[in-house]
Amino acid sequence: MKDSIKVNNVEMPAVGFGLWKIARENTAAMVFQALQAGYRHLDSAADYGNEAEAGEGIRRAIDQGICTREELWVTSKLWNTFHRPEHVREACEKTLADLGVDYLDLYLVHFPIALKYVPITERYPPEWIFDPQAEQPEMVTDPVPLTDTWRAMEALVQAGLVRNIGVCNYNSALMHDLMAYATIKPAMLQVESHPYLTQERLIRLAQQYDIAVTAFSPLGAGSYVELDMASEQESVLDQAVVTTIAERLQRSPAQVVLRWGIQRGTAVIPKTSRVERLAENLAVFDFTLNDDDMAAISALNRNRRFNDPGMFCEQAFGHFYPIYD
Repeated sequence: MKDSIKVNNVEMPAVGFGLWKIARENTAAMVFQALQAGYRHLDSAADYGNEAEAGEGIRRAIDQGICTREELWVTSKLWNTFHRPEHVREACEKTLADLGVDYLDLYLVHFPIALKYVPITERYPPEWIFDPQAEQPEMVTDPVPLTDTWRAMEALVQAGLVRNIGVCNYNSALMHDLMAYATIKPAMLQVESHPYLTQERLIRLAQQYDIAVTAFSPLGAGSYVELDMASEQESVLDQAVVTTIAERLQRSPAQVVLRWGIQRGTAVIPKTSRVERLAENLAVFDFTLNDDDMAAISALNRNRRFNDPGMFCEQAFGHFYPIYD
């Protein structure tokens, strides 16, 4: 059973190890253990604040002969404060240095949100707040056209720093617009998607444009509970539909949900801080869900978005900034 998806005619492992919210002090060990467990796809970002530690894990695995750089697919993301064209290469080079690699397999625009520039020497990662010492700390936007940012992303490909470029958290209208002006077409759309947010039209649109899709937060609410962005009761893994299929197939609920994502044609990047879950999340290629299973899981959709700037930017960063209607 195929364990990869095609990205610009190159095969990318369909299951990646997501580095969001992996504690910095644990990241090097977790990346090493993920590579040891068989992962060859790492999904990182400047904003996660752990790329230097991820680089340590990569170096250790390569030094011990577990993998070569060429066998890895390394994704990272351009943070919001680096959208101005003159800052895009600077941000990419910082990520390359932290990860200890000469090139990225994929570099994504993290959000269609441009924030005021914060120098790397001043604060890194800059996160959302422009001045944490201000009397009323808040995010400060910067009127940078997405076309300008994309042109600078294309220049990274031309310079050989990245092999593929793409976007995260774009909606359908932004995808249509991007395809109208891109000289180098986006290779990837990365969006939140799980059984509570199936995103069927957006995924179909991307695939119609021959753009690969990666689903982040493929298991749903788990990562958001501790951020007070979801409740324990919202776990899709407890749904009877999922647990019944899991029991029949003698698989875990998480494996069933990840398999659903893969059979939809998307890559998935589950995050875990538990070593024992690494192998479990990767073991999803030796079974198949039938059409009824797929339909039943998809029917759980409730358009529940956990990662929504329209909610968290105002609540946490003092600025109302919706990007989804």
